[in-house]
Amino acid sequence: MKMSAMSEHVGIEVSDVDLAAMSDADLAAIKDAVFQHGVVAVRDQAISPQQHIAFANRWGGIDINNYFPVNGEFAEIAEVRKAENQTTNIGGGWHTDHSYDQVPAMGSILVARELPPSGGDTLFASMGAAYDSLSDGLKATLETLKAVHSADHVYRADGYYAQTDMAADLRGHDQVTRAVHPVVIRHPVTGRKVLYVNGAFTLHFEGWTREESMPLLNYLVSVGARAEFACRLHWQPGTVAIWDNRSTWHLAMNDYHGHKRVMHRITLSGVPLAA
Repeated sequence: MKMSAMSEHVGIEVSDVDLAAMSDADLAAIKDAVFQHGVVAVRDQAISPQQHIAFANRWGGIDINNYFPVNGEFAEIAEVRKAENQTTNIGGGWHTDHSYDQVPAMGSILVARELPPSGGDTLFASMGAAYDSLSDGLKATLETLKAVHSADHVYRADGYYAQTDMAADLRGHDQVTRAVHPVVIRHPVTGRKVLYVNGAFTLHFEGWTREESMPLLNYLVSVGARAEFACRLHWQPGTVAIWDNRSTWHLAMNDYHGHKRVMHRITLSGVPLAA
């Protein structure tokens, strides 16, 4: 198994390994790389849906997504897809998956199934590096705060996606979500301090109005989105990405209009987050 860094702060690319038949030692190395570097991209995999599920089960529990289209055969697999005639994509802004859950997802395993001839890359950003870049004064302030997260404004019947050509594909319009998490968390495995807000699902700081919260939230989002904290994953046939939702954001590029893109995602169960 070979590993190489994708950028200074986030991302490891792995080759010469078979995810469907890897040893416990290689799996431990992959897990450590995900926790330390946020995302691992594994190349040249011929992994079936059944093997995808079996590999995910080696990480622990699986969270079923309530919003994305479900693969017809396998309830554990959500389809992240965009058709040739659609202009909206899923995940086109900086976010981390499932921060709106009381116990947010640990991570995700995304398998490339159908790719456009070009475009459709995914950007990942390190929220550990973003936190480290802040001033001591702002760090001290943020460590006293909690934030409210929800997905209702995104997925409900009158939400963001309902106004787009993605509306008919998505489910869960009647779901009600609300979770409160520390703005700065200790990563459950590494212990590293991580900035835990995001532009998609963080509504406001607990005890603050949204109007009061937005200037600081917008600033934090701008810090997290700085290019120096990010890497770019170029998808190829057989690419599998495994990422840690606690320590990274991601953004799916929407630059392949007129072409189809289908990805299979399994979401991995997490643990409660602590300051």
